[in-house]
Amino acid sequence: MFGGYANRVAHIDLSKGTVEYKPIPEEWARKYLGSRGLGVRYILENGPDVAPESPDNLLIFMNGPLTGTSANMSGRMAIVTRSPLTGTVTDSHHGGWSAARLRWAGFDGLIFKGAADKPVYVYVHDGVVEIKDASEVWGKGVHDTVKYFRDKYGEKNLSVIAIGPAGENHVRFANWINEDDRASGRGGTGCVGGYKKLKAVVIKAEKRFPKPADPERFKTAYKRALARIMDENNITAPRKGGLSVFGTNVLMNIVNSIGALPAFNAKDTYFEEAENVSGEAVKETILIDDPTCHACPVACKKKVRLPEGSPFAGLEMESTEYESVWAFGPMCGVGYLDAVVKLIDLSNDFGMDTIEGGNVLAMYMEATERGKAPEGEGLEWGDWKGQIALYEKIAYRQGVGDILAEGTERAAKALGVPDAAMTVKGQAIPAYDPRGLKGMGIGYATSNRGACHLRAYTPASELNIMPIHIREATRTDPLAWKGKGQLVKVFQDVHAVSDSLNLCKFSAFAMDMDDYTDLWNGMTGLNYTSEEMLRTGERIYNLERYYNNLVGFREGSDYLPKRFLEEPSRHAASKGHVAELDKMLAEYYEARGWVNGVVPEEKLKELEIL
Repeated sequence: MFGGYANRVAHIDLSKGTVEYKPIPEEWARKYLGSRGLGVRYILENGPDVAPESPDNLLIFMNGPLTGTSANMSGRMAIVTRSPLTGTVTDSHHGGWSAARLRWAGFDGLIFKGAADKPVYVYVHDGVVEIKDASEVWGKGVHDTVKYFRDKYGEKNLSVIAIGPAGENHVRFANWINEDDRASGRGGTGCVGGYKKLKAVVIKAEKRFPKPADPERFKTAYKRALARIMDENNITAPRKGGLSVFGTNVLMNIVNSIGALPAFNAKDTYFEEAENVSGEAVKETILIDDPTCHACPVACKKKVRLPEGSPFAGLEMESTEYESVWAFGPMCGVGYLDAVVKLIDLSNDFGMDTIEGGNVLAMYMEATERGKAPEGEGLEWGDWKGQIALYEKIAYRQGVGDILAEGTERAAKALGVPDAAMTVKGQAIPAYDPRGLKGMGIGYATSNRGACHLRAYTPASELNIMPIHIREATRTDPLAWKGKGQLVKVFQDVHAVSDSLNLCKFSAFAMDMDDYTDLWNGMTGLNYTSEEMLRTGERIYNLERYYNNLVGFREGSDYLPKRFLEEPSRHAASKGHVAELDKMLAEYYEARGWVNGVVPEEKLKELEIL
């Protein structure tokens, strides 16, 4: 096997209580790199007839060949499965230190199959995986679970990735959270953990950087990438760039100002109180620290503490991410920062996706407005106290919370308001309205894991936050639909590469495909061109789409909620605009070589998937 890989994957059968250690097929590593791409390849091998709720569904914790190395922003891990929320293949990534420690413990990945007959966790250390009884922590929140294992194994060199009550109770948008409050948030991966009675993955490992196969080439690539991250003209610049100073929530005021912030369940594209929950407001009032992930100089995480006088005084948590703040804030008509912080902290402890969680609450607020909530259980716009009370009911599937635990789309149908679900393929939208950022419209529609901003982050181009050395050449008009199909295709392929290597998505704000390729070549000792690496990203994206086609997502599966197509924006710079989806889809399918969303056999052969 070439450089960069431990070449050791633990295959854990929870039904049998057995662990086998196997190498990665070298051909798969060449074609799919690692992490996201490799995880999806294992899912395909397992077969498309396996239901998300089945014990036979795989739950994969997978690193990339750069994870845990000295490469900048290389602290990412993908959790891959077939989603109980969408039915698609899904991968969801988290940062912090747990991914690096998995690599330092001697593993590229952990693949879980089957279901235990009682709660278990796995303890990973020194090239060994042990299955252990988790009865003492079953029922605990993520924060108490982390504390339990820190007391048991010692905090030093320890990572804990856990599900909370939401995963245990099979909330369809439950997730995995690690000790740094970093979430593999989307797609219900934590729900699959609950099905398997897998409470936690506990990793103990000292720092042991993998050695590059070509040290000089890797060193050169590393230095160039670092210089670009540190460039004060890039959003990533430590202590100077907006991402470093304000975190991801630097976007709140920017997106609001162009009329692209979904508010009141996307009935509006502008929120008057956005300033109150912005990254600037966080920095001025409650910020106490800027912690970072493995090998990252940017430090976009923002640790906060709520002050005396707050109803939640003394609460400390990480972190006030843009998507999370938007979901519980503007999307629900809430402009009270303390309440939003409390809801994010509850999400982290219950183990629930903040984006889906905020959407399901916003949908329920609209259902209440339309007289469709159960009598006496409604939730009004802006009612943050009601949000907090209802959110706990969702985690424990109590009362109407049992309906909402099914996710936004299923719950909206059950309540008789299917058009109030701002979802694609069963997954709720993130914090960008496609009437004000047209690229996100085609991005949401064609995302293989359901509505998502991270499959193709077109705001990098539309808001002009690409790397400084290519910025003007890649800038596009946020209100123009033409060219967005091709743009999304390129972004999807690029991000499939970064997600599979596995580098933080924010690396693309400073680095380009040449940087990714040279880091890969230096680590592995191989000699890919940038064109070959981009082609690898295309192969990974088509692999995902092929799997989805096999499980029933075919013609007509790429769509947007009617609200974005038929209800023009009423506010700010996007007034009068809708998403011209049909035009963008035609352009996109031509760029992809797909037929109405289906990958033809000749394309699969061309990309060496078949």
